[in-house]
Amino acid sequence: MSEQPEGSDAVEVIGEGATGAALILCEHASHRIPADYDGLGLSDEAATSHAAWDPGARDLALHLMRRLDGTLVASTVSRLVYDCNRPPEAASAMPEKSELIEVPGNARLTQAQRDRRTEAVYRPFCAAVTAQIEARAARTQPTAIITVHSFTPVYYGQMRETEVGILHDADSALADAMLKAGAKLERRGLHRNRPYGPEDGVTHSLQIHGMANDLPNVMIEVRNDLLQTPAQIAAMGDELCAMITPALVHLGLQTQGAAHA
Repeated sequence: MSEQPEGSDAVEVIGEGATGAALILCEHASHRIPADYDGLGLSDEAATSHAAWDPGARDLALHLMRRLDGTLVASTVSRLVYDCNRPPEAASAMPEKSELIEVPGNARLTQAQRDRRTEAVYRPFCAAVTAQIEARAARTQPTAIITVHSFTPVYYGQMRETEVGILHDADSALADAMLKAGAKLERRGLHRNRPYGPEDGVTHSLQIHGMANDLPNVMIEVRNDLLQTPAQIAAMGDELCAMITPALVHLGLQTQGAAHA
């Protein structure tokens, strides 16, 4: 089931009413550019590249949602229109350039244009997350915010060694517990706050949806060459669940064995 805030097709909510603790966010789930934005002046290749979205992230988030009996809130609009993991005042919310890709449709935006995108994309996403948090609080349901992302293996010509990043801001409790569980998996390339960290401005969702509500929170980054097939996505999802589930148990958010296989 998918629902949007009234009057918005910028966000989808799947698994509403689920009983697990995981409230999963996927801010870069789609490369869809609504017709009003005239493709942002991008080539077809650029418009479907990692600059426009996080390949594999939505499917991975769905796998985690099902395994953890969680709820997913996902943006349905390209992050080049508006990056829902950035505040409205950040230049990177509507970037004029992403790595090596120029975004003509984002050049010299007026404040009014920026405001319209904020209202069309960012506000509905935030409202959907807030609605889920409030509904869970009304049910006295434990909640952890888990944001799911993917990243490109090669950035500015350099190969990245990180395969899976567990990211956090000032609240590291969930990340700490996941990394402790992850140490037993002997995964090569499992790193804390890599390939990004708070200094890169990537923890906005953790701050406003997790920390501001006193909810445990973590951001997961997976290298997108590890998410190219359904089998890869399932394997990665199961590996992440082997970190998330004991972490939720450790924090008292879930009883052992509560997640669905």
